[in-house]
Amino acid sequence: MRIWLAICLAMAVAFAAPLQAAAEAKPLVIVNKAVNKLALVRDGRIDAVYPVATGVNAELTPEGMFTVTVKAVNPYYRKKNIPGGAPNNPLGTRWIGFDARGTDGRIYGIHGTNNPAAIGRYVSQGCVRMYNRDVEHLYERVPIGANVLILRSNEPFYAIAKRYGAVP
Repeated sequence: MRIWLAICLAMAVAFAAPLQAAAEAKPLVIVNKAVNKLALVRDGRIDAVYPVATGVNAELTPEGMFTVTVKAVNPYYRKKNIPGGAPNNPLGTRWIGFDARGTDGRIYGIHGTNNPAAIGRYVSQGCVRMYNRDVEHLYERVPIGANVLILRSNEPFYAIAKRYGAVP
């Protein structure tokens, strides 16, 4: 009887660990500045890929692994005192802020835009811009605490995600 109980317990632990790990896995957002695209990796697969705009030069949009620390609907644009939701607000309809360069998520972020013609180009002062419909979709799927990886690479998103353990 003890052997049977030990076998059952070992099997339960063996099956529960991967299920628990999958349930706890946070989404990974990958921004590839080489192609100005963003991939959302969830549940061990590439969930979506979106076009984005990044920094005017390579140094403006920081590279590295960051954490989402702030989210906002219709964000207020402090620099020019433009209320959230205003048509001239360059932040668009959503803000997903991350802690790049020791900041608190209110300086660098992934956000919408009031200038959709900028998407796909190198035009920002450091943030990652998206079409409003795309950032709204992303916003619903990326929780605070999720990781944001920004890099410049010739690798496909799957290879990048695999290297960082986000896909099997």
